[in-house]
Amino acid sequence: MRKKKVRGIARDTLRFILEASRSSLPVEFAGLLQTDEEIITEILILPGTENSRMSALVRLYMLPNMQVAGSVHSHPSGDLRPSEPDIIFFSRTGDYNIIAGPPFDEHSWVCYNAAGEKRDLPILDVQFKDDGFDDDFDEDFAGDFDDANAKGEGKH
Repeated sequence: MRKKKVRGIARDTLRFILEASRSSLPVEFAGLLQTDEEIITEILILPGTENSRMSALVRLYMLPNMQVAGSVHSHPSGDLRPSEPDIIFFSRTGDYNIIAGPPFDEHSWVCYNAAGEKRDLPILDVQFKDDGFDDDFDEDFAGDFDDANAKGEGKH
């Protein structure tokens, strides 16, 4: 596994992690961390991920041909120490692995390296690039929906 250089995590991405973890209670939340220009900005949720009160099973064979910086999962118990299965998982995902727990605020998470040792991961204020995808999507979809309704195609 080639190590990805990471300068930090975007504050909005960390907030997403914490809110997703809180919203997933009482089961664990799990995903993979992706970077843009050496900053963790995205969370990838793989198909087939199974979540329970005691664990989350991420099916790494479902990972598309892309690199990830590490993983994220929650510990609803609040114990932010990695278990042995966590450390094995870390060794397969990358060198930046976040565990979040209650109360799911900016002080209730820890980042670990692939060996399960604590590591620093600065929180960065990042301005996300506008890829333009969402700009026209809503208008195009609304137009298609209006056309279908006018033709009587939208009702089932």
